Amino acid sequence: MKPLQYQYQAENFALSDPNRYSLENLKSEEMIISLGPQHPSTHGVLRLELISDGELVVDVVPHLGYLHRCFEKHAEALPYNQIIPYVDRLDYMASMNSEHAYVMAVEKMLDLEGKLPPRIEYIRVLVAELNRIASHFVAVGTYGLDIGAYTPFLWLMRDREHIQRLLEWLSGARMLYNYVWIGGLFYDLPVGFEERVKELIPVLRGTIQEVKNLVEENSIFIKRTANIGILPLSTAINYGCTGPVLRGSGLPFDLRRVDAYSVYPELDFDIPIGQGAMGQVGDCWDRNHVRIRECEESIRIVEQCLEKLVGDCKRTKDFQPQSMVPKKIRPAAMDVYVRAENPKGELGFFIRADGKSDIPSRMKVRACSFHHLSVLPTLAKGTYLADLVAIIGSLDLVMGEVDR
Repeated sequence: MKPLQYQYQAENFALSDPNRYSLENLKSEEMIISLGPQHPSTHGVLRLELISDGELVVDVVPHLGYLHRCFEKHAEALPYNQIIPYVDRLDYMASMNSEHAYVMAVEKMLDLEGKLPPRIEYIRVLVAELNRIASHFVAVGTYGLDIGAYTPFLWLMRDREHIQRLLEWLSGARMLYNYVWIGGLFYDLPVGFEERVKELIPVLRGTIQEVKNLVEENSIFIKRTANIGILPLSTAINYGCTGPVLRGSGLPFDLRRVDAYSVYPELDFDIPIGQGAMGQVGDCWDRNHVRIRECEESIRIVEQCLEKLVGDCKRTKDFQPQSMVPKKIRPAAMDVYVRAENPKGELGFFIRADGKSDIPSRMKVRACSFHHLSVLPTLAKGTYLADLVAIIGSLDLVMGEVDR
């Protein structure tokens, strides 16, 4: 037998991932640059087909498929409760938030909406907001790296690790938790968890203030982000942008307020929006600022949840977080769409049940990063090549939920 060896053929790349542009339809001063997928500033698994005229960006074509989760097809072959670990791998920076959105969709099908014990709801919001802070810390820290600031990344990743350790103590996993279950939780909070979170809050507040002083008021950072990548509100709405990308353009649209799910209506928090403090509304600086302000608001929510969890909803011996978890999940035939406010924007699940099986007949995910990636060519045209990296980082993309 002849050993099977790979023979290089020049046309293989073009056949597997064809470009939109070819040398024949470029002007003499233009050139094609393949940015990524290996480059960290394109988040590892995103390839951009970039047409440049010197330092100016003429067009950008995102190429997907370098991180294909196959989530929707996996979900159509698994029972409802076994889908949760796959949900974790969509936005792997905010798995608690994604689990929360998914289980709310299934609970709506089972008529469990609003019927869970208050302690379960407050624990869900507590861990979701901790995960929101951790996700934003990665976004803000790596954004500094994208444009040349190294120190904030070290500070934010240090404090993110404190949050990760708390969530690992809670669930047994560092990033992919499988903690929020349909009808309840995997387990109650460990004894002493509330105290540990309370001790961490001043540390988080101090780090956020240091980052604001070092980054947001830094003249270099302002020049790299203010008046760069301006996203008009009408364009953001037309492209389906949500989360900090939409709020950075000035619209206070937050599903925690709009849909008022879980116990969020009982909590006091503000919705930060972009105001053009350093440039124009909707620029890169505004989007980054919104994420930093949201961390502060999430800390307020965490404090209120802790107050409830050691007060009116404190732990008791008879509390069973799995008491309402159904042993067999077989909802009636129906279509359901439920959405939640993830750190990156609106995450929605469309589920179709046939009424006969414990496996969904159809699962569709509305992923916010897909919409934010779609608006990239509009933001990038006419900018400088160096500003393109700043624009990509300001969108806070996670590729795990783009190619589902």
